[in-house]
Amino acid sequence: MLDNSDAFIALPCGIGTLEKNFQIAFLAKLNIHHKPIGLLNVFFNKLLSFLNQVGEENFIPHSARHIFISASTVEEMIDKLEDFVYEPDPIAALINWSKGTSSKKSKMDLSLHRNISCLLVSLTLFFSSLLCFSVFQV
Repeated sequence: MLDNSDAFIALPCGIGTLEKNFQIAFLAKLNIHHKPIGLLNVFFNKLLSFLNQVGEENFIPHSARHIFISASTVEEMIDKLEDFVYEPDPIAALINWSKGTSSKKSKMDLSLHRNISCLLVSLTLFFSSLLCFSVFQV
């Protein structure tokens, strides 16, 4: 979905759609994409007010609020989406998430972790059996 779209538009929705909107906004903050999120309808006015408030109080950067575009008609929404200019987060802009430049990760060696886990399980069983033995001896 992320690779095949130019923008995202949300209609009045439930909790799952709101979660997806914030997930898409988070991916934009990480500089993974540069696509706007259109919120169509006056239903989102309080959400946008909340985003404005947390932006003014510096809980989120301006770029996190800027990605949300609001309009009350489809025509207005399309015009705003066409005029959208991405404002990257200055810190996240330094991160390169491109798939082509990532190095192949080496396989983790979990043998030590597995041995320690087996030892801990064995010790737990040993001490619990001692505890049971001592309880029955009394």
